[in-house]
Amino acid sequence: QVQLVESGGGLVQPGGSLRLSCAASGIIFSINAMGWYRQAPGKERELVATITAVGSTNYADSVKGRFTISRDNAKNTVYLQMSSLKPEDTAVYYCNADIITHYSGKYYPYPYWGQGTQVTVSS
Repeated sequence: QVQLVESGGGLVQPGGSLRLSCAASGIIFSINAMGWYRQAPGKERELVATITAVGSTNYADSVKGRFTISRDNAKNTVYLQMSSLKPEDTAVYYCNADIITHYSGKYYPYPYWGQGTQVTVSS
């Protein structure tokens, strides 16, 4: 069974920094794109940043220049370095990964989600 486990959320003052981590575990054949999404109270879940298996990145306009996504393929882990945080960055942050598992001679691609980690930016 595949799991994504996030860590690194918390309370930070405006202008501060946080680093989120998300580790995938289980019987994994390969991982394609990985990414971070967030959902603020009363709002829909939105894309924050994605990264392909070869390191190509994509960011929401609202976080460009402030957030950096990276991954360690050997550890099946994706990171989100967040800097210059603003109160409007407050949300639950979710990790997502397109993971392929291999079982009984077949390949099963599926988008997995983590449980979410709370990020609160407040003075």
